[in-house]
Amino acid sequence: MSEKVLMKGNEALAASAVRAGCRFFFGYPITPQTELAAYMSKKMPKIGGTFLQAESEVSAINMVYGAAAAGARAMTSSSSPGISLKSEGISYMAGADLPGVIINVERGGPGLGSIQPSQQDYWQATRAMGHGDFHLLVYAPSTVQEMADYVYLAFDKADEYRTPVMLLADGLLGQMMEPVVLPEAKTSLPDKPWATVGHKNKRPHNIANSLYLEAEALEDTLIERYRRYGVIKATEQRSEGFMLDDAEFIVVAFGASARIARTAVVRAREKGIKVGLLRPITLWPFPADALQATVPTTRAYLSVEMNMGQMIDDVRLAVNCQRPVEFFGRSGGVIPTPGEVLEAIENLTTKAGA
Repeated sequence: MSEKVLMKGNEALAASAVRAGCRFFFGYPITPQTELAAYMSKKMPKIGGTFLQAESEVSAINMVYGAAAAGARAMTSSSSPGISLKSEGISYMAGADLPGVIINVERGGPGLGSIQPSQQDYWQATRAMGHGDFHLLVYAPSTVQEMADYVYLAFDKADEYRTPVMLLADGLLGQMMEPVVLPEAKTSLPDKPWATVGHKNKRPHNIANSLYLEAEALEDTLIERYRRYGVIKATEQRSEGFMLDDAEFIVVAFGASARIARTAVVRAREKGIKVGLLRPITLWPFPADALQATVPTTRAYLSVEMNMGQMIDDVRLAVNCQRPVEFFGRSGGVIPTPGEVLEAIENLTTKAGA
């Protein structure tokens, strides 16, 4: 049964993952996502699941590999530098076509950086999560409710496409508390005939593997995998529009930045500026179709991010460079204010000659 409760974003992620059928959690504490692991440490033993605080982030992701290979729904969580340590294991999972869910509650970087909220891992999640030709399906929630909704969905999509899925949040969303309706617990999960479980001599052995000694065999595997990625790009793009109907200018922002940008858009409207907000929910695949559809009526775009401008190139590509795309952001863990974003909107309209 679904229920409405007041929860931190990190705890909502954990509670929803349990309801999605996750019974294996492997992680390592790091600010600002530790509450997620703490929740799992209390909950898993009560429901017959497994919680294990690994000796390192490297160990944790390889434990997810093992559980996923056996057909279980498994998850790990960390924050920026911890995700970097997991990148090799994530590449191995992608190479073995194993589903799994990875949570990144971002902090400032590079290096140890800061423990403050950030969106500085956009490039990592969408461009370079590990070595080799592969993608992750990446969700970017902007509310605690969406933290719960999209981790729940992530497990289904991971199984459907046999791929790791990442939920890219940040410390602001992980630590804030909001009312959330938790989803109903799943009563059944999909069959996984490829899982490396006992076969009783009734079928060939299943093997989880990412090593191909013959170059042509690896190429054939990659071509098949990219056909699946093509399906994901065609069917899984998600975005949300706000005040777009008559917008002449569009702010593009994801996650926590979109909450701030939304307030700035409302204030700009009060000043007579025809501006709207397009919020990417999937960062890969990027919602290029929705953005391209706005080009005929839009004069210019503003990419608002909590980094030094990592999403702006995807915005430019989505509009085929047919319109100007400007950037406003704060970095290192500094959170932009609605007033700063409003000023950036006003500067955009001035530059466009409005």
